[in-house]
Amino acid sequence: MSKASYLRRYWQLYALLALPIAYFVIFRYGPMYGVQIAFKDFNLFQGIGGSAWIGFDAFREVFGMREFYTTLRNTFMLNFLDLIVSFPAPIILAIMLYEIRSVWFKKISQTLLYIPHFISWVIIGGIVYQLFGNQSGMVNEVLVGLGLDPVPFLTEKNPWLITYLFTGVWQSAGWGTILYLAALTGVNRELFEAAEVDGATRLKKIRYITLPSIKPTIITLLILNLGKMVSIGFDRPYVIGNTTVREYSDVLSTFVYRIGLESGQYTQATVIGLFQAVVGLVFILGSNYISKKTTGDGII
Repeated sequence: MSKASYLRRYWQLYALLALPIAYFVIFRYGPMYGVQIAFKDFNLFQGIGGSAWIGFDAFREVFGMREFYTTLRNTFMLNFLDLIVSFPAPIILAIMLYEIRSVWFKKISQTLLYIPHFISWVIIGGIVYQLFGNQSGMVNEVLVGLGLDPVPFLTEKNPWLITYLFTGVWQSAGWGTILYLAALTGVNRELFEAAEVDGATRLKKIRYITLPSIKPTIITLLILNLGKMVSIGFDRPYVIGNTTVREYSDVLSTFVYRIGLESGQYTQATVIGLFQAVVGLVFILGSNYISKKTTGDGII
């Protein structure tokens, strides 16, 4: 079959493909034109084309800021702790849901676990302050009622960090189980039956059948998460953070917001965004290379 006849026969598939391609061209590749702002003394009225070139002067300025390294450290720290705490949570939940035999209970559990994903971080921030606030938080009111001292969940660094991490687990763990449950549906049930005949316990079946079955999915998601080590969402640290814990809550995304939108230093903000993109690409390629060398699995 010639290429022309192949295209005529399956033109509907190519028509469907046109929309996502257009999305990536317009919203992913198109904005790359603005990357040159990092190398220009950007003037909002002159535009990108009319602004003067300054080379790497803005890079030297940003890399000379002490605040840049503080926010970079916090970004790495929060993402690394999130990787340790939040990454295993959906795996454990997916295995627990997969082991449940009651269909109605499994459906109710999945629905309740998925709901937090659809709640805005602004609303979650309000819930966090209502629960863990120092003066009027429900948890501290209960502690005081029991004769205990209130815990500064949101005003001291270490308690705030714990609150930040476990709020993230609550919000994302249920939604993260979807891919793992999809991978588990492809596991041959005869493997479990054979293991039962051989006298394998439930834990052994999880260790030798369930976990190896979702290993490629785990590696793929781990590589993608490692690629995000330098990038972090704006809403979560901004909503839950405050000035008393800025030493931990101030990250690159909030730093870009302050110098870019609040201070109007668009060139410096673009430099930080470009830095995040380049370092993120290096992390993805590096983790993928290591994964291929050690386990033989990779995504690229």
